[in-house]
Amino acid sequence: MGPELHTLRLVPRPPSGLEEIEIALLLEGVFRRYGFDFREYARTALRRRILERVREEQALTVSRLQEKLLRDPRCFERFVTAVSANVTTLFRDPPSYRVFRSRIVPWLRGRARVRLWHVGCANGEEVYSMAVLLQEEGLEERTQVYATDLHEATLRQAAAGVFPLDRLRAAELSYRAAGGRASLSDYYRVEAGQGVFRPELRRNVLFAAHNLVTDGSFNEFDVIFCRNVLPYLSHGLQSRVHRLLYDSLACPGFLALGRREDLKLTPFEGRYAPIDSRNGFFRRVR
Repeated sequence: MGPELHTLRLVPRPPSGLEEIEIALLLEGVFRRYGFDFREYARTALRRRILERVREEQALTVSRLQEKLLRDPRCFERFVTAVSANVTTLFRDPPSYRVFRSRIVPWLRGRARVRLWHVGCANGEEVYSMAVLLQEEGLEERTQVYATDLHEATLRQAAAGVFPLDRLRAAELSYRAAGGRASLSDYYRVEAGQGVFRPELRRNVLFAAHNLVTDGSFNEFDVIFCRNVLPYLSHGLQSRVHRLLYDSLACPGFLALGRREDLKLTPFEGRYAPIDSRNGFFRRVR
């Protein structure tokens, strides 16, 4: 008699496990095909956005979405816009702008030139909020603003400075709460039912593509705004980004995080002094 044969029964993983495998393969494919690295983004938020793209693209599964976006650059454009977009509004978190006016502007007045970096500027609403503030404080001529994001299509939209009128009008109260000294409508004109920010607000703003995952430091800044970006990244990637921010910040210089973000449990906690930690402002001290 020959050896006894046993039947190997393969037990499939549950659908949720299969979905995670598909997502991992999709992210790897995006990195190899386009050079965009989302592999270390916080998985919960990223998974939600990927599944939204599955529905929007009528792809049925993550694997079918992967095939579509790897072969169709237009599908990829829609994907990267949705995945990398951060929710922002004009004069979001008004108290933070009041802190900037009262605690940081006086220090900036003593600088001959000021370099300011907006990390993850998305559609540019926070950039234009800061441009208005700098003009009201008389700092716009001496301040060079660098506004960066991952996606060039988003940057083109931000550089245009065009926003729906209802969004601009809804921001009027936030502008006043942020210490605004006029009316927000003084800073834009109406064209074809849209609000277009005045060209002088963009004169010293440079919009440029920058990938926090793969790109390094490109200047030394007096102020860095990295608000509501880090929570979308894994802990390991957050540490690398903190290193990048630290290496890009002058000493002394100011780091602005989101109101619910801080430097605790990071390797750089002892290298900053809190200016107003409740509103996310820290000063590099070494």
